[in-house]
Amino acid sequence: MNLLWDFDGTLFDTYPALVKGFVSLSKQDLDRTEVLRWLKKDSKTAFKHYGISEDLRGEYQRLYNMYSVNSMPFDDVEKVLASVDGNVIVTHRDKESTLMLLEKFDLLKYFQEVVSVEEQGFTRKPHTASYEYILKSRHIDLVVGDRDLDLIPARNLNIKTVAFQNPNIAADFHIDNYADFISKVLNQL
Repeated sequence: MNLLWDFDGTLFDTYPALVKGFVSLSKQDLDRTEVLRWLKKDSKTAFKHYGISEDLRGEYQRLYNMYSVNSMPFDDVEKVLASVDGNVIVTHRDKESTLMLLEKFDLLKYFQEVVSVEEQGFTRKPHTASYEYILKSRHIDLVVGDRDLDLIPARNLNIKTVAFQNPNIAADFHIDNYADFISKVLNQL
């Protein structure tokens, strides 16, 4: 069983850092709950909604990477990672900060590949290019993500999907915690 994972909000609880970075970038007193709602759609939509120029994306990444150094992996995610044959990550986060967090919690050993979409020149998700790149070198049985844009490419490529902590998106499976992953997902395949 090979899994393709999103990173932010799926493997690690980085949303507090993403929100803090966004609010800092905006230089406005924004409602953090509302910002989170927009960021869970996708950052491009949030930028547009709040009138923030895409030219500031690099600064946004710098800020949320800085704030995310204290982010934690979700409970029981390591059990899931260890229970399957292979894991890969496809993320919009820069590769350096992704690897730093994985190494900090001794999780890098579970991943055969980490693809940073923008650094490696792929069109951002929900485009399928980064997933197609992974499929050239390995079979993927399941894609795990917390936003629709993580699962759209999988659905377009006929790969089963798991929505993490988001019952409002189309997926083959929905889970709220990784303690249930093996019984509610892997044992059902």
